[in-house]
Amino acid sequence: MSTGPGIPEPARRIRARHTAHTVTVYQAYAPALGVPAARDGRFPAAWKRGRMTWIKPSFLWMMYRCGWGTKDSQETVLAVEIDRAGFDWALGHACLSHYDAEEHADRTAWQWQLKTSPARVQWDPERDLHLSALPHRSLQLGLAGEAARRYADEWTVAISDVTPLAHEIHGLVRSGRTEEAAALLPEEDPYPAPGGTPGLSRVS
Repeated sequence: MSTGPGIPEPARRIRARHTAHTVTVYQAYAPALGVPAARDGRFPAAWKRGRMTWIKPSFLWMMYRCGWGTKDSQETVLAVEIDRAGFDWALGHACLSHYDAEEHADRTAWQWQLKTSPARVQWDPERDLHLSALPHRSLQLGLAGEAARRYADEWTVAISDVTPLAHEIHGLVRSGRTEEAAALLPEEDPYPAPGGTPGLSRVS
């Protein structure tokens, strides 16, 4: 994957399907939660707003995490379209999920951020169609407290069940029809991360 002919991907970058007003992230749940969420276009009361939830702008990283929608309690794959202003707010109020000596004054400072920030940023290797790790990394964004509540009740614009798409692409990959599989992938473009996004201070 590259940004253009002869231009390599940067080590870290947010890649996402987005419009002028929204950004699409992915999650996977058991059908008991995922099906009503997609049907109603919002998370049901059973969705636990008091716990951390991880959202993933990368479709293929979500496929890696949920095994193409085959893992237990991850059989329903959701595409959640959320307000860009909310997404940017979460990035601006996030801290890294791990200690980085080049980003934090010391471990105590990082631990304080970890306790007080409503969001966490983690950079994990992007995946290819075979779910193998690529040399560049994509964003996983953890939301807790205020961020989790606002995600569920304020930022969510639409929720779609993309499990059939996941299964179709997986079937094509398994049969060796990778070009056809790649053509069905959601188009993800570089997302303009707000200044101060954790982990992007040293990379572009």
